[in-house]
Amino acid sequence: MENKYHFACQLIREAGQFIKGRMTSDLDIEEKSGFGDLVTNMDRETQDFLIAGIKARYPDDAILAEENGVTHDIKDGRVWVLDPIDGTVNFIVLQDDFCIMMAYLEDGVGQFGLIYQVMADKLYSGGGQFAVVCNKEPLPVYQERQLAQSLFACNSRMYAQNTGGVRQLLDQCLGIRMYGGAGISMSKVLSGQLLGYFSRIQVWDYMAAKIMGEGLGYCLLTLDGQEPDFKTRQQVMFIPKAKLTEVLSYLKGVTI
Repeated sequence: MENKYHFACQLIREAGQFIKGRMTSDLDIEEKSGFGDLVTNMDRETQDFLIAGIKARYPDDAILAEENGVTHDIKDGRVWVLDPIDGTVNFIVLQDDFCIMMAYLEDGVGQFGLIYQVMADKLYSGGGQFAVVCNKEPLPVYQERQLAQSLFACNSRMYAQNTGGVRQLLDQCLGIRMYGGAGISMSKVLSGQLLGYFSRIQVWDYMAAKIMGEGLGYCLLTLDGQEPDFKTRQQVMFIPKAKLTEVLSYLKGVTI
């Protein structure tokens, strides 16, 4: 497993260099589900780059990825979960604040995850048997903090519509940050900068953070405190396990 983990760390950095080398190229941009849900040729080309690297080294491993209908049940064997560019709108408009994300599971059990902030050159990695680190520096386990002393990240539409009661909770904290990407947001939770994150996302958006977070005292659950189905886009929260009861009490409208 150690060889596979180090291979993944090298491959994701190589994918980052692949993207950087093409930043000045013209992009082909398409809508998926709507004008705010975009995909570019670089999303697809980066995914192809990652898949080619994995298959060259581990030809019998399966892959679940965001683009081009690459699907596989994460509970079936050895599976890589890929998000080639998380934060595509940021990539297009800002050319910053986007990530590459990878996770590896065996029979549904997370072995390690990686979130690479390409332009900042920050690689969050670990989980399972591996220490969770950022650029090889260990990240701290969660330490108790009060809501009133903490920041959260949240999907803007979920906050505006008070989806699942999130506004009752978030109005108790110091403030809300919106970064336009799950990878950026959840890496800030892993580093202790944010207390939690709420969004409506897919398995490739959250699996890497879920695996890493479990080693630091965090959990990724649906807004009613259940495991995601790992198949559909769902409203989820990435929060400290120690805060689960308190968070659910606000989401259900009963403060404690």
